[in-house]
Amino acid sequence: MKKNGILSRLFLALVFLFLYAPILVLIVFSFNDSKSNAVWGGFTLDWYVQLLNNRTVLEALQTTLLVSVLATAIATVAGTAAAIGFSSMKRRPRNACLTVNSIPMTNADIITGVSMMLLFVFAGQALADFSGWLNTTAWAESANLWFDFGFDMGFLTLLIAHVTFDIPYVIVAVLPKLRQLDPNLAEAALDLGATRWTAFRKVVLPELMPGIVNGLLIAFTMSIDDFVISYFTAGSQVSTLSMYVYAQVRRRVSPEINALSTLMFVAVLLLLVVINLRQARQEQRRKRQALRT
Repeated sequence: MKKNGILSRLFLALVFLFLYAPILVLIVFSFNDSKSNAVWGGFTLDWYVQLLNNRTVLEALQTTLLVSVLATAIATVAGTAAAIGFSSMKRRPRNACLTVNSIPMTNADIITGVSMMLLFVFAGQALADFSGWLNTTAWAESANLWFDFGFDMGFLTLLIAHVTFDIPYVIVAVLPKLRQLDPNLAEAALDLGATRWTAFRKVVLPELMPGIVNGLLIAFTMSIDDFVISYFTAGSQVSTLSMYVYAQVRRRVSPEINALSTLMFVAVLLLLVVINLRQARQEQRRKRQALRT
């Protein structure tokens, strides 16, 4: 038994070493005074200073944060509403909807990215053809009207793509809270004279808030860390941080890229720590409530 325990711990240590040793090397060399990724030349923060003075990086950071915040806000509202709708369905339709909801989470990112890119290209071409047909009609020519409904991939398509793959995570986070919710609470509020909106805002929403916040944090983490779907849906005029890192690494790995990757890793790590701490606290509260009852 002791031998098996030692082997298990050794295997676990090797797994963690294999997973996190490259990240540790990247973090260490982001403080390297030398441009070489093999020779340590001393400690410095110059690469972080150069990174923060790089206009291209700042624009990519602005795009990444704006897309992540907007996509998270929209997905949180839409996902919460969808979760409430799923919970009110009968068993078979609900199971079917949940199965469809799980497809974007289990599907490969490259398939999602390519399929959404094809969808946007088709929609843009269809709108362009429709506007061209309108411009050739007699009434448009007589009124000197000009219609242009076509669009190119850019910020809007990137935002739509992020909202699309964020919503399922919000639904999965909110549904457990809906199952724990006593349905008699909202009915009691209605019996006491509250409107449906007031009952939802003051009774239902506070009970769902832990799940909503968890879904919001997960959606933001997935959005800020995404590369594959963003690469296929952003077009040529918009770039996120992950896309910028990919473009630079194709040339060579510079210490500036190490610094940027370190900052992205720390940001995602902090978000994951917050999510895990919230889930641990919620589990402790649930156990305390179970013991009290």
